[in-house]
Amino acid sequence: MQKPFAFFLSALTLILAACSPNPNMQGYGESYLQGEWQQDSIAVQKQLMNYSLYHFKFTCDSFFVQQQTYSKVNFGADTCMNSGHWTEYIRGTYNQRHDTLHLKGIFCNADYTSKDPGGCFRSGMYEDFFKVNKKTDSLLQLTGTTSVIPVNLHLIKSLTCHIKPL
Repeated sequence: MQKPFAFFLSALTLILAACSPNPNMQGYGESYLQGEWQQDSIAVQKQLMNYSLYHFKFTCDSFFVQQQTYSKVNFGADTCMNSGHWTEYIRGTYNQRHDTLHLKGIFCNADYTSKDPGGCFRSGMYEDFFKVNKKTDSLLQLTGTTSVIPVNLHLIKSLTCHIKPL
């Protein structure tokens, strides 16, 4: 009778020691990314049928993206596509491992609120990976795994991470 109890007690101790609650504070993220980054143009954008320009905001381990898309092709109703120019917003968290930046979040409205599914554009989950090439303290190049066109960003505003509760 004593052996099963001792086994149960040691198993319970191992389980409790291995488990720990997730922190209820956001993480610091990457210090060199903290701020707002803008892509102004793409070298061959006049020759492309469609392209996107990005505005990234990194605060602590969170990100917010404004993606402006331009298209010469009508993919849907013109009320959505606005004569070939529309904007989508994404918010979430990121992490970096070696030279790879992993963004994971959701499509949202311009005010960071969750976007209702079924609208004009994408909704739901967003996930992307970028290879990061830091050119200088104020110039970054992100190369996405789903695109051959690099995203050249310049720092327009530095920010400091102030950890907030989740």
